[in-house]
Amino acid sequence: MEALLNNTTLVLFAILFLGIALGNISFKGIALGSSGVLFVAMVAGHYGLKVPDGISAIGTALFVYCVGLGVGNRFFSSLRSRGRNLLILAVTIVAAGWLTAWGMCVALDVDLAVGAGLFAGACTSTPALAAALESAKTASMNESTINIGYGLAYPFGVIGIVLFVQLLPRILKKDLSKQDNKGKSDPHAIVARSVRCTNPEILGMHPEKIAASSHMSCRITRILRDGFLRPLRSDDSLQLNDEVLLIGEREQLEHDATMLGHLTSGDSTALICKDEDAELIVLEESMNNKTLRELDTLGNFGVTVSRVTRLGNTFIPTADTEIIRNDLLRVVGTPEAINAFKKECGHRSSALNAADILSLTGGLVLGMLLGSLTISIGGGKGFSLGMAGGPLVVALILGHFGKIGPITGYMPRATRILVMELGLMLFLAAAGIKGGESLVETIQTQGATMFLIGALVTILPLFIGYFIATKFLRMGIAETLGCICGSQTSTPALGAITAQTDSQDPVIAYSTAYPVALILMAIMAQLLVEMA
Repeated sequence: MEALLNNTTLVLFAILFLGIALGNISFKGIALGSSGVLFVAMVAGHYGLKVPDGISAIGTALFVYCVGLGVGNRFFSSLRSRGRNLLILAVTIVAAGWLTAWGMCVALDVDLAVGAGLFAGACTSTPALAAALESAKTASMNESTINIGYGLAYPFGVIGIVLFVQLLPRILKKDLSKQDNKGKSDPHAIVARSVRCTNPEILGMHPEKIAASSHMSCRITRILRDGFLRPLRSDDSLQLNDEVLLIGEREQLEHDATMLGHLTSGDSTALICKDEDAELIVLEESMNNKTLRELDTLGNFGVTVSRVTRLGNTFIPTADTEIIRNDLLRVVGTPEAINAFKKECGHRSSALNAADILSLTGGLVLGMLLGSLTISIGGGKGFSLGMAGGPLVVALILGHFGKIGPITGYMPRATRILVMELGLMLFLAAAGIKGGESLVETIQTQGATMFLIGALVTILPLFIGYFIATKFLRMGIAETLGCICGSQTSTPALGAITAQTDSQDPVIAYSTAYPVALILMAIMAQLLVEMA
């Protein structure tokens, strides 16, 4: 038995197994999730068990890198598109939590390094914990108390925010199910609508010629013939009262439809034949960097490209859109035409969800190199982004720009979530082992005080944020609660909101606030450690 307990690899995976099992236990819809690994690891650390050296650094890098890739494609754009209100609210909530942690630690004579753990746990921010531990390691400080602070504050951080978003609307007697995106649907959602052609200026013209001459942003993919919306052919021309299927962003589609005629009512998807569309990945080098006009997919192959998915983002192409290797094309055509085009573009089904290991490892190397650089400000000792900040910044840049040289900023969602969860659990296992070494002693001496501070760091920012959002920023309750969830990086709380409403306001607000809060919390947690 002793030999088994000394096997650090076996101990690691046993902690992961038991931690996941603990995290899957749900009480009234609330579960610890991956953080169950932390609590099992703390118990294991208390009894002197060990995990392999270096696991914490590997887990941290994998986790924050995948988090950055997940939000990078909307991080910079969301700062512009959603205006200053969501940014102000996110900064306010994070700052309120940090000030509460700092003020209470100073008032109750608690080590500020412990406060960094309490701050990260109360805000349910594992990247903040990783940043605090990285800073403590650089300064040769005791990391175990940071882990304990996180472990004590985390459970209430999870439960507190979920209860807040569930109970507040009931207390205020506001029904989230009646919130409706201010009466509008998402203007950027890609939709398909049937259009009746009544504009005399387009009669007798081919749909692709109309789209090019009118600078339409939407794509005409089908035409109604013999009771079915069949795929376009190269010899089709539009006649009076023809019905065509138009695909595009909702806002732009309504505009482009007026160039053809008017939108029809009813669901046109029932008129579409099966097996006349497919998703194909472009692997053939000869198609790389060629525009759809040059490829002339309809004239040469009998298919229309209706959508392009690139680096996880789906958009409607135009004739001038360049096709890039690894693009995922949604094509419309007869089964025979699709099969012919499939061979031309080199499609392989196995490549659809294949992970680019070169990009994963290359991105991590760039992140680690960036994190190791020391940034000096004035005459001070300077600071570095570390293992948490470096990969995160590189991933945000990759997610936004798409690629740096041969390194792409895209990973299939299923793969990204798997790597992110694995990295998180490896990090939590290592952090819990270190925290468990002084677990009992710390709880006996400061347990009640630390729990109180953690609870206040969770609760006070929620009420402060809601007050500022409704009284000064004039935000609706659905958008406010979504922003609060993002500012506390709480996905379970967002799930509690979306279960009550079909409005997209909470989701949009969450996705805007989340990356801002993620970075701010990491910086502020490090600041607490630096001040200790």
